[in-house]
Amino acid sequence: MDATDSVGGNGRPGTETIISVNAKFRIGMSVRHRVYGFRGVIFDADPTFNNTEEWYQSIPEDVRPKKDQPFYHLLAETIEKAPYIAYVSEQNLVPEDENEEPINHPGLDEYFVGIEDGMFIPRQKLN
Repeated sequence: MDATDSVGGNGRPGTETIISVNAKFRIGMSVRHRVYGFRGVIFDADPTFNNTEEWYQSIPEDVRPKKDQPFYHLLAETIEKAPYIAYVSEQNLVPEDENEEPINHPGLDEYFVGIEDGMFIPRQKLN
Protein backbone atom coordinates (compact mmCIF):
# COMPACT_ATOMS: atom_id res chain seq x y z
CA MET A 1 0.00 0.00 0.00
CA ASP A 2 1.48 3.38 -0.87
CA ALA A 3 0.61 6.84 0.43
CA THR A 4 -1.91 7.43 -2.35
CA ASP A 5 -3.87 4.20 -2.14
CA SER A 6 -7.61 4.78 -2.08
CA VAL A 7 -9.28 2.92 0.74
CA GLY A 8 -12.90 4.03 0.65
CA GLY A 9 -14.49 7.19 1.89
CA ASN A 10 -16.85 8.78 4.34
CA GLY A 11 -18.88 5.60 4.80
CA ARG A 12 -20.48 5.77 1.34
CA PRO A 13 -19.69 3.66 -1.70
CA GLY A 14 -18.09 5.64 -4.50
CA THR A 15 -16.22 8.14 -2.36
CA GLU A 16 -12.52 8.08 -1.63
CA THR A 17 -10.22 8.66 1.30
CA ILE A 18 -6.43 8.69 1.17
CA ILE A 19 -4.80 6.88 4.07
CA SER A 20 -1.27 6.91 5.42
CA VAL A 21 1.35 4.49 4.17
CA ASN A 22 1.60 3.35 7.80
CA ALA A 23 -1.91 1.88 7.90
CA LYS A 24 -1.83 -1.78 8.96
CA PHE A 25 -5.29 -2.73 7.70
CA ARG A 26 -7.14 -2.46 4.38
CA ILE A 27 -10.71 -2.16 3.21
CA GLY A 28 -12.31 -5.62 3.22
CA MET A 29 -10.19 -7.08 6.02
CA SER A 30 -11.88 -8.84 8.93
CA VAL A 31 -10.57 -7.65 12.28
CA ARG A 32 -11.23 -8.10 15.99
CA HIS A 33 -11.17 -5.46 18.74
CA ARG A 34 -8.11 -6.07 20.90
CA VAL A 35 -9.90 -5.32 24.20
CA TYR A 36 -13.62 -5.95 23.69
CA GLY A 37 -13.41 -8.90 21.29
CA PHE A 38 -16.07 -7.83 18.80
CA ARG A 39 -15.47 -8.56 15.13
CA GLY A 40 -15.89 -6.39 12.06
CA VAL A 41 -15.10 -5.80 8.40
CA ILE A 42 -13.32 -2.56 7.48
CA PHE A 43 -15.38 -0.52 5.00
CA ASP A 44 -13.68 2.87 5.37
CA ALA A 45 -10.63 4.42 6.99
CA ASP A 46 -9.39 7.82 8.12
CA PRO A 47 -5.63 8.57 8.20
CA THR A 48 -6.15 10.22 11.62
CA PHE A 49 -9.07 10.68 14.02
CA ASN A 50 -12.06 12.20 12.21
CA ASN A 51 -15.03 12.01 14.57
CA THR A 52 -16.55 14.48 17.03
CA GLU A 53 -14.70 15.75 20.07
CA GLU A 54 -17.72 14.70 22.14
CA TRP A 55 -17.30 11.10 20.92
CA TYR A 56 -13.56 11.21 21.69
CA GLN A 57 -14.06 12.63 25.19
CA SER A 58 -16.63 9.91 25.97
CA ILE A 59 -13.81 7.35 25.94
CA PRO A 60 -12.34 6.88 29.43
CA GLU A 61 -9.07 8.83 29.58
CA ASP A 62 -7.01 5.84 30.71
CA VAL A 63 -7.90 3.93 27.51
CA ARG A 64 -8.40 6.85 25.10
CA PRO A 65 -6.34 6.28 21.92
CA LYS A 66 -4.12 8.91 20.35
CA LYS A 67 -5.72 10.84 17.49
CA ASP A 68 -2.67 10.73 15.19
CA GLN A 69 -3.15 7.18 13.93
CA PRO A 70 -5.49 5.56 11.41
CA PHE A 71 -9.09 5.01 12.51
CA TYR A 72 -11.32 2.46 10.83
CA HIS A 73 -15.06 2.26 10.17
CA LEU A 74 -16.29 -1.30 10.72
CA LEU A 75 -19.40 -3.24 9.86
CA ALA A 76 -19.26 -4.90 13.25
CA GLU A 77 -21.08 -7.55 15.21
CA THR A 78 -21.18 -8.03 18.96
CA ILE A 79 -20.14 -11.27 20.59
CA GLU A 80 -23.87 -12.16 20.42
CA LYS A 81 -23.83 -11.43 16.62
CA ALA A 82 -25.88 -8.19 16.82
CA PRO A 83 -24.84 -5.87 13.94
CA TYR A 84 -23.71 -2.25 14.35
CA ILE A 85 -21.20 0.29 12.97
CA ALA A 86 -17.98 0.86 14.94
CA TYR A 87 -15.19 3.46 14.71
CA VAL A 88 -11.95 2.04 16.08
CA SER A 89 -8.33 3.19 16.36
CA GLU A 90 -5.65 1.09 14.72
CA GLN A 91 -4.02 0.32 18.08
CA ASN A 92 -7.20 -1.46 19.19
CA LEU A 93 -7.51 -3.80 16.20
CA VAL A 94 -5.94 -7.16 15.44
CA PRO A 95 -6.39 -9.28 12.31
CA GLU A 96 -9.22 -11.80 12.55
CA ASP A 97 -8.26 -15.47 12.79
CA GLU A 98 -8.53 -16.97 9.28
CA ASN A 99 -10.40 -19.97 10.69
CA GLU A 100 -13.36 -17.87 11.90
CA GLU A 101 -16.56 -18.00 9.88
CA PRO A 102 -17.20 -14.82 7.86
CA ILE A 103 -18.93 -11.91 9.54
CA ASN A 104 -22.63 -11.67 8.72
CA HIS A 105 -23.68 -8.00 8.75
CA PRO A 106 -26.72 -6.61 6.88
CA GLY A 107 -24.58 -3.76 5.46
CA LEU A 108 -22.05 -5.99 3.71
CA ASP A 109 -23.90 -6.01 0.38
CA GLU A 110 -23.78 -2.21 0.23
CA TYR A 111 -19.97 -2.14 0.31
CA PHE A 112 -18.79 -5.55 -0.91
CA VAL A 113 -19.53 -7.95 -3.77
CA GLY A 114 -18.28 -11.13 -2.12
CA ILE A 115 -15.38 -12.72 -0.31
CA GLU A 116 -12.18 -14.24 -1.70
CA ASP A 117 -9.24 -15.71 0.21
CA GLY A 118 -10.64 -14.35 3.47
CA MET A 119 -10.95 -10.75 2.19
CA PHE A 120 -14.21 -9.02 1.34
CA ILE A 121 -14.08 -7.61 -2.21
CA PRO A 122 -15.09 -3.91 -2.31
CA ARG A 123 -17.69 -2.76 -4.83
CA GLN A 124 -16.26 -0.62 -7.60
CA LYS A 125 -16.66 3.07 -6.91
CA LEU A 126 -19.48 4.85 -8.70
CA ASN A 127 -18.66 7.70 -11.06
